[in-house]
Amino acid sequence: MTSSKKIIGIGLFLVLEMIAVRLLARYPSFVETYYSNGLYPLISKASRWTLGWIPFSFGDLMYLVAIFLIVRALFILFKTRFRNGRAFLWQSLASVAIVYAAFHLLWGINYYRLPLHQSLDIDNQYTTSDLLVLSEKLLDKANKLHQQLAPNDSSAVVYAFAKADIYQQSLKSYPSLQSQFPTLAYEPESIKTSLLSYPLSVMGYSGYLNPITNEAQVNGCIPRYRLPVVSSHEQAHQLGYAKENEANFFAVLATLNNDDPYFQYSGTIFALRYCLNDIYTRDREQGEALRSRIRPGIIAQYRESQEFWQRMDNPLEPFFKLFYTEYLKANNQPEGMKSYSYMVALLVNYNKRFPKAI
Repeated sequence: MTSSKKIIGIGLFLVLEMIAVRLLARYPSFVETYYSNGLYPLISKASRWTLGWIPFSFGDLMYLVAIFLIVRALFILFKTRFRNGRAFLWQSLASVAIVYAAFHLLWGINYYRLPLHQSLDIDNQYTTSDLLVLSEKLLDKANKLHQQLAPNDSSAVVYAFAKADIYQQSLKSYPSLQSQFPTLAYEPESIKTSLLSYPLSVMGYSGYLNPITNEAQVNGCIPRYRLPVVSSHEQAHQLGYAKENEANFFAVLATLNNDDPYFQYSGTIFALRYCLNDIYTRDREQGEALRSRIRPGIIAQYRESQEFWQRMDNPLEPFFKLFYTEYLKANNQPEGMKSYSYMVALLVNYNKRFPKAI
């Protein structure tokens, strides 16, 4: 087969892949039943059994090798003045087709499963009064946990734990939810500190799931109090909840139901911040009233995270956020990063139905 025919063949195959994904996106019930709760759990467990035991991030090394090969190929292309342009195009198309297929088959089809509020049979709309009920509950819980864990009302809670110990404790979160969510069985583990933690910080990300290796990657540079909720968030991705808002919802449930008060505190103040932001957009006066009742040490905790991200500000960050917003839109989250607020709807309505779970 000539190079031109290869390029056409691979290009057509890539188009067929994209059509197949779009067709699957039209049948979320099919995806939910046969992929997310059928094929995917087998793929996920096999990936974690294969790579989870490795103490470092195999996926990060894979990315570094891929970046090296791309730079090397571009260097050779420019050095030879595009004499091998056709071969480069063929190889590039082949690589994109393989990565696109692997991404969706190994994890990405989960983006097209049923929306979580439908699976849970709860509403996705809520009133300000319902939001206030949950916010009051979280505020009371946050203040009590802070009083228990901090030396005084003005100090932030100190997380004097090794990252590995936090990851190990996070493994106890999802089993506690299995009576409500039988599909949340989490074994074997594959939670690792990313080798690319500093670049992740520069890009503004707390962690990510490698969709090819199924390793949960946690940014080791973020404030320590964020690690419980971030590791739980990435575990939710591993368990097949691809959308960020749904992974956030499960991260909150997992940390609040962990028997460690430090985990409960991490998840509670995370959820409280989202609820307060939502209240401010609806009723600023109510938002100010609630904020005034938060213990100063919790505000100091929020400030710790804010100052960390401010130190990481750089001219490229808006580009990375724009890229990620477009990535979310391309993967069935049309509101981009704004879709994170859907987590509040899930928490509010889940709290109405199962008040003891939050």
